[in-house]
Amino acid sequence: MPGYGSTFWKKAPFVKFLLALVAGILLEWYFPLSKHTVWIFLVAAFSFLCCFFFIPFFSRYRLSFLNGIIIHLLFFSLGALLVCRQDIRKDRQWLGNFYKETDALVVTLQEPPVEKTRSFKATALVNYLVRDGQIIPVKGTLLLYFNKDSPGLLTYGSQVLFKKSLQEIRSTGNPGGFDYKQYALFQGITHQVYLAPDEFELLPGKKGNWFREFLYSSREKILHILRHTIKGDKETGLAEALLIGYKNDLDQSLIQSYTNTGVVHIIAISGLHLGLIYWLLALLLKPLQAKKKLRWLRPVLIISGLWLFSLLAGAQPSILRSALMLTCIVAGESLSKRTSIYNTMALSAFILLCVDPFWLWDVGFQLSYTAVLSIIIFMRPIYNWFYIKNKLLDSIWKLNAVTLAAQILTVPLSLCYFHQFPSLFLFTNFLAVPLSSLILLGEILLCVISFIPAAAFLVGKLVTCLIQLMNTYIENIELIRFSLWDGLQVTFIQAILLLLFIAGAAYWLMERSANGLKWGLCALLGFSALRSFSFIESNKQDKLIVYNAGQKKAIDIIDGRKYYFTGDSSLLTDDFARHFYLEPSRVLYRVQKKEWLEGLCREENYLDYHGKHILLVDKALYFDNRPVKPVIDLLVISKNPKLYLEKIAASLDIKLVIFDGSVPAWKARYWKRDCDSLRIPWHDVNTAGAFVMNTR
Repeated sequence: MPGYGSTFWKKAPFVKFLLALVAGILLEWYFPLSKHTVWIFLVAAFSFLCCFFFIPFFSRYRLSFLNGIIIHLLFFSLGALLVCRQDIRKDRQWLGNFYKETDALVVTLQEPPVEKTRSFKATALVNYLVRDGQIIPVKGTLLLYFNKDSPGLLTYGSQVLFKKSLQEIRSTGNPGGFDYKQYALFQGITHQVYLAPDEFELLPGKKGNWFREFLYSSREKILHILRHTIKGDKETGLAEALLIGYKNDLDQSLIQSYTNTGVVHIIAISGLHLGLIYWLLALLLKPLQAKKKLRWLRPVLIISGLWLFSLLAGAQPSILRSALMLTCIVAGESLSKRTSIYNTMALSAFILLCVDPFWLWDVGFQLSYTAVLSIIIFMRPIYNWFYIKNKLLDSIWKLNAVTLAAQILTVPLSLCYFHQFPSLFLFTNFLAVPLSSLILLGEILLCVISFIPAAAFLVGKLVTCLIQLMNTYIENIELIRFSLWDGLQVTFIQAILLLLFIAGAAYWLMERSANGLKWGLCALLGFSALRSFSFIESNKQDKLIVYNAGQKKAIDIIDGRKYYFTGDSSLLTDDFARHFYLEPSRVLYRVQKKEWLEGLCREENYLDYHGKHILLVDKALYFDNRPVKPVIDLLVISKNPKLYLEKIAASLDIKLVIFDGSVPAWKARYWKRDCDSLRIPWHDVNTAGAFVMNTR
């Protein structure tokens, strides 16, 4: 269909602008240019574009391709400039450019402190630092952790003065692990500090925004209602997440169950929730449509309600995308204009990335757009597979068609990020989606009638029962042995090739295009080749990994696609710690546990593997001096043993010392000095990330 492409671009011009913007964002992040260079490109493109309109009409028509290049360069430069603006490290007033350990800081809390297991946590905006009586204005955001004994007067807008050394935010550095440092940086957070009650001073007065104050107070009122009417920790935590996206009370095992069964999208506030709010607002405000003078008020109230709910729910990318799309739809309906859904999607993504270009890396942002795109493309063809006369059965099939359609384009990305596929997702979504919708509507009703205790009690009881039913159903589905296909390692490039294969195959089936089939098969061939190569490489690997496992001792020895673990036994029983610290690496290297490996010899705290001599020390050890020092390729120190490196070095020829995550920072400093004086190389996993060594 020769004219199809040109028609599409005319109906959805923002798709081209979005692609240029995304290209600029990616280039500036991975191959950064100076801000001045980006500005030169932007100004030059804008100047050329303005000059273009002064060219005679026919010349302008002949040079239309040049006009297109300039417009793309303009949006490309805009994307790069957005990254420069958003990256706090490129700001001249960034905290990191001025801060010294002796400085005092004045910060303003940007949220009410949230209770954690051992502390209260809050983000804080840095106002200025104090050095020798001089005030220096700086910019930056910190994570503050307050002791549980800290006074309860801390809230949004509170100003705090403290003089304690900041710690740079770091990732664990474990292979395949979550890059927390980048995640925090994308939110403008670069440092953190833990404050005891006597290490900070609460300054008089508050410095906040009245609207944010209103949002936080409204959220607290909603949380108070839910906590007093919905019984059970699991039920309350899920209710809070469903209604306003508050996830601090969610049970970790319950989150894992929802993830493993393919319905975690229910917990994340998204288009499903906002669609219900839109439906409810449209229903309640329908009488305004009949009155000419008040007709304009209906779209204003609907859009205001959608955005208020979005902000109360934490303004996550997925819900902001839905809010923008629904805003465009409501505005289009009020103006009696129909727009291309692809153009609306591209426009919403364009605006969101202009607000924060780092949302491009947000998994929820990516999955949200691929899910909607997948539904738009595939829902109708899937729904047309069956013709059902019965309206109830037809509605059930339509719901399942939406679920199936959403999976088509999201599966490759889900495999890439989560390394698992819930094989029974259709069964879980079949009940969980309508149930969660009823629960959400019940929670809204609960908040409306909360001033009537008896009615609130009855509705709260009903909502609690519905949540218990949904949780029980999800947890029972998870127990089925074949409900989850996990341990899947798909790289981002492989996921893109899978998406290209799906796109090509779909274009072939829907448009009868041979080119679609050809390009789809080429993408599938590329995916198969990369995957086969990665399996061949994994069969050859031999590694030793000392993990940064949060004050735990954890070591994996890898031989091909097998691994042997030695470390704290608590990591074997703590599902959350194991999944966070160890499993990403094992998925990355495609290994399965073995009780023993060929070529591995162990005697208490001594390991010999392929000629590498490894000594594990977590308690005091004493050695006799020998004429010839035994060679120790790796000395791994754990916990806080009574240890003198000078004495050990007198008895052993140590090639490298590793301090694992369980070593206290203050003790590691002493041992590092000893290593430096003895000229022994060292590696601290707490500061440098996991230690990975090839054993052959």
